Amino acid sequence: MLDIAELARKSGIPASKLRYYEEVGLIRSVGRNGLRRVFETDVLTRLSLIALGQVAGFSLAEIREMLGSEREPEIDREMVSDKADLLDRRIKELTALRDGLRHVVTCTAPSHLECPTFQRLMRIAQTRQATRGREQKKARTRRKGGGGSREASSLGRD
Repeated sequence: MLDIAELARKSGIPASKLRYYEEVGLIRSVGRNGLRRVFETDVLTRLSLIALGQVAGFSLAEIREMLGSEREPEIDREMVSDKADLLDRRIKELTALRDGLRHVVTCTAPSHLECPTFQRLMRIAQTRQATRGREQKKARTRRKGGGGSREASSLGRD
């Protein structure tokens, strides 16, 4: 068993964030030692999975959905596959962007605005901005569809 101070020290996660994770259902305390929450030691594994999910770009709501409230988390393979596909698309976009920026450095056109590669780069940026706006709107709609509770809206935060 670990009290919240020990868990914060071992995990490197501030106690305030651990309390938030508990509030939104990502982790669960098993009791109290005086005023301090107490956690099973296996919560460290769960915190590692949460960190991995965040690094991979999952929202806390998606991570909670994947981990569930059971002791042994069941990773939603379809959700992970979808995220991997999204990352592949993003890598492709970023690679094209990097290549375009490298071209700008060596371009011999009198003006970057006259360069077809630079024009393509601007179109990619504009398309990406529009796509990101639509994705953010969809995410807000999904969160609102969850009943509008504080928990549903706060889970979209990272």
